[in-house]
Amino acid sequence: MIQSIIGIAFDCPNANELADFYVKLTGWNKEISSGAFAALRTPEGILLVFQTVEDYVPPVWPWEKGKQQQMAHIDFYVDDLADAEENAIKCGARKAEVQYYDTSTVMLDPTGHPFCLSTVK
Repeated sequence: MIQSIIGIAFDCPNANELADFYVKLTGWNKEISSGAFAALRTPEGILLVFQTVEDYVPPVWPWEKGKQQQMAHIDFYVDDLADAEENAIKCGARKAEVQYYDTSTVMLDPTGHPFCLSTVK
């Protein structure tokens, strides 16, 4: 039986560059760093793994028929949404043009993966 999640992997054009973005965004440490893979660990012990994929195609947000769709995204809990948005942008993210809720903000990492900053757990 499955007991827990040990990691979540994201495809990208450069594993170490994307891992470095998430290190800046979260303050967590990078534990794995190689040419093809990089990873950082959450305070809960889950590895965020990034793997270099040749000819990577970023997802489109929001979804569009016939376009590359997102496979997964991360939701981060934050105390202050405006501060978290500002920090994410300083780290290299951009705010998605389409937003759905007042309690969360959809951001896009440097390779196009959406992630949410949310004040609701």
